[in-house]
Amino acid sequence: MTSLVVLVVSLVLTGCDWHFDDRTVLEKIRDRGVLRVGTLNNELSYYIGPDGPTGLDYELASRFADKLGVKLEMVPTYTLSGLFPALERGDVDLIAAGLTITDQRLAQFRPGPAYYFVSQQVVYKKGHWRPRDVGDFNRENAVMAVVEGSSHDLTLQSLKNDHPDLSWKVVQDADDDELLKQVADGDIDFTIADSVDIALMQRTQPDIAVAMALSEDEPVAWFMKKQGDSSAYALMVNFFGELNQTGELAILEEKYFGHVNQFDYVDTRAFLRAIESKLPQWEPLFKKHANDFDWRLLAALSYQESHWNPRAISPTGVRGMMMLTLPTAKSVGVRNRLDPEQSIKGGSLYLQRMLDRIPDSVNPHERIWFAFASYNIGFGHMMDARRLTEAQGANPNSWSDVKQRLPLLAKRQYYTQTRYGYARGYEALSYVENIRRYYQSILGYEKAHIESLDSQQVESLGGLQTIIAPEPSSEQVAEPAPDTTPEGSEQNPISQSEKQPQ
Repeated sequence: MTSLVVLVVSLVLTGCDWHFDDRTVLEKIRDRGVLRVGTLNNELSYYIGPDGPTGLDYELASRFADKLGVKLEMVPTYTLSGLFPALERGDVDLIAAGLTITDQRLAQFRPGPAYYFVSQQVVYKKGHWRPRDVGDFNRENAVMAVVEGSSHDLTLQSLKNDHPDLSWKVVQDADDDELLKQVADGDIDFTIADSVDIALMQRTQPDIAVAMALSEDEPVAWFMKKQGDSSAYALMVNFFGELNQTGELAILEEKYFGHVNQFDYVDTRAFLRAIESKLPQWEPLFKKHANDFDWRLLAALSYQESHWNPRAISPTGVRGMMMLTLPTAKSVGVRNRLDPEQSIKGGSLYLQRMLDRIPDSVNPHERIWFAFASYNIGFGHMMDARRLTEAQGANPNSWSDVKQRLPLLAKRQYYTQTRYGYARGYEALSYVENIRRYYQSILGYEKAHIESLDSQQVESLGGLQTIIAPEPSSEQVAEPAPDTTPEGSEQNPISQSEKQPQ
């Protein structure tokens, strides 16, 4: 009788084609061959840039997928509301979207190690009425708006316990970046956003300003589903531990937001106006002579040097769009430094010369920052800063470490120990970080322009890639300005700050 029951049960189970899947989460991912990562489509986490997919979370996820030995599939959403339900359903394996750890998220999901920290800040439009405390949020019928289900929404819910009259608008069809733009446009009075997001947004929306902070620094982490199997989670914890230990995490953070800790409202507004009024005239030349550089970097360098003024002349005699010295100009074949095309071509060649001298041990994506520093104060002084960095026990191949030592080149106790002596290293630091911010503004301006077009307009202009990086047209090249000053009448000036022997 017992055998008959077993046989019947076996037949039933076989007929239903049912089997128990005892694979671990990690095994399922590897068998699938794909790591599915839920993320937000924004400037910090993930977006399609001029050179393809980019973003801090994208780069981290790419490295994690490599560690697992699988391909990466980014699953972006434009709003927060769809992320955690997708994780709960099993549509994605993890969420990597720059989200803070909150009590509510901690209760339902499993956060990974913190990989950076942010504070929640109240934002208003510069020149408008500024709230001084929480009690001011609804004063004079002001409108506060936040994304529904965000950590900012949860913060307001907590504040309502002490401020029962507090009210705010929650939105589902927008993200923090969209609300920041609405504040800049005057469509809403206030919003709450994370400090890093605000700093990045100010590169294209300089009218947003911070009224107050609502929190101390809060940890940002990836999230996984809560389950008994910890195979994938344990590997994620190990992954971030290795990134911290090797310094790679610090390098990635420096790449994406290490340059935005300072904000100059007047300079940013002036630069955005110049993007509209001046850059279209010179853009074809930057594209024509960028060689292997992103032309936007060359344009940002030129703005830092001359504000895109082809007839710029400094008190020390450097001149032109790229502010070349007479010896440097001769070394790269420039006969007339006030000719915009000659200047841009020469500046690009000189920058490439500096880049070629940067040691291969420097992280590939940071080599350009070292080259910019060399363009400003000379290769020798840049190497002095690297040697000083190493002597102090830091990493001479990391821009975040070296840039902290550049200002020391102007202090006697340090420059007397260097090979090339005194240099205005503090100017070189500002110089490079300004270029990085200008570059970010150009990217943001282009992105905003593309988003303002509908699909038919994009198609009529030749598609997205054509808009992002169109080929330069020789017919658009601006006419050169004549140089009326004899080149031989100058001494030996060098760009911005005076360079020492290299």
